[in-house]
Amino acid sequence: MPWVVLLVSAVLEAVWATALGQSEGFTRPVPVVVFAVGLVLSMLGLGHAARHIPISTAYAVWTGTGAALTVTWAMLTGEEAVTTARVLLLAGIVAGVVGLKLVKAPEPAGKTPAAPGRLR
Repeated sequence: MPWVVLLVSAVLEAVWATALGQSEGFTRPVPVVVFAVGLVLSMLGLGHAARHIPISTAYAVWTGTGAALTVTWAMLTGEEAVTTARVLLLAGIVAGVVGLKLVKAPEPAGKTPAAPGRLR
């Protein structure tokens, strides 16, 4: 379940980033509200996921997925050009995110796992 929450949070990151761009410097009320709500929900989801997934992995997946979705949306809506290079680079981001999910990093030598949500 933490991975689902993390991916939903990444989608919300793309929502708030897009709304930020549409807010025209926080002068348009609807995009500002969408930005604020999306930002808060996205951060809450990231925080929840980080209690169960190492923050280094959670943050990389959150930012990578959010960035890829933001650029993809911009290309689909015509705000940014679609090029072969962009599509290949986005595929690289997605591959990296999937790789982080599939590969479990070993515990560092001499470290014992902390309880979820606890600082070491």
